[in-house]
Amino acid sequence: MNKYLPEGSLIATHENREYIASVAGLEKAMAAGKILEGMAVMCDGELNLTVDLCGIKGVIPKEEAVLSEGECKDIAVITRVGKPVCFKVIGMEGGKAILSRRSAQIECMRNHVLTLVPGDIIDSKVTHMEQFGAFVDIGCGIVSLLSIDCISVSRISHPKDRFYVGMQIKTVIKSVDYDTGRVYVSHKELLGTWEENAERFRVGQTVAGTVRSVEDYGIFVELTPNLAGLAELRDDVRVGQGAAVYIKNIIPERMKIKLVIIDSGNGTSQPGEPEYYIKDTGHIDRWVYSPQECRRRVETIFE
Repeated sequence: MNKYLPEGSLIATHENREYIASVAGLEKAMAAGKILEGMAVMCDGELNLTVDLCGIKGVIPKEEAVLSEGECKDIAVITRVGKPVCFKVIGMEGGKAILSRRSAQIECMRNHVLTLVPGDIIDSKVTHMEQFGAFVDIGCGIVSLLSIDCISVSRISHPKDRFYVGMQIKTVIKSVDYDTGRVYVSHKELLGTWEENAERFRVGQTVAGTVRSVEDYGIFVELTPNLAGLAELRDDVRVGQGAAVYIKNIIPERMKIKLVIIDSGNGTSQPGEPEYYIKDTGHIDRWVYSPQECRRRVETIFE
């Protein structure tokens, strides 16, 4: 079982509370080299983080706050305030605990991140989002990029269409640079194939969808994150709207779903919890999205 989970996964556990509740517990954790978590409550002018340890003061010095290839950026420390942080206890001074987040991240990098191979499925947490993708914590605050094209098969304009900050998701390792420790992940391979998603729908049904793209030749309406259909153009429809659509035809050999927009709403849809077709962490070597009878092959090979 992977013990190097995204930050925030340990803070409410009984074991973590037991260790941080007393000086004796912190000393025991230091001797055992345990990775613990606490809430960062303040950053002083010298960029030292104060961590609440059930009434005991913990301090992460600036140089121990982040595992960084170069000079630690101030923003990387400041943005920890108000969030759970992982750490190892590296010293006790007059009842105050000296902590190192960097040491916890080094252990995670050596024992977890650098053991991953393409195709491994892991637990992750969304930390922040940009137009080009989402950044996810893959263990002890170590961040990986999930590019926007790897989030789902159905195209989106921004990661916020799928996720929110703090969202717990699963990802699959896309590539690992074992020299730099940089990891890239994907997500769409866990959301089901075309057939698995199309199986949920039948010709003649009217279902809810989300308008994702308006093109010259039609409107793409998302039925699930990995399945979209094409409807005829309408003047009163815009990207992001919810829509009621009639399923006119389902054509597996062309990987097509033909839709008719019955009605479209004024509101925009909010991201829901992902529905995974691969339920547990594990490993996949290959993912084939397209149906067997379709001449166009869409697949991911992890190598």
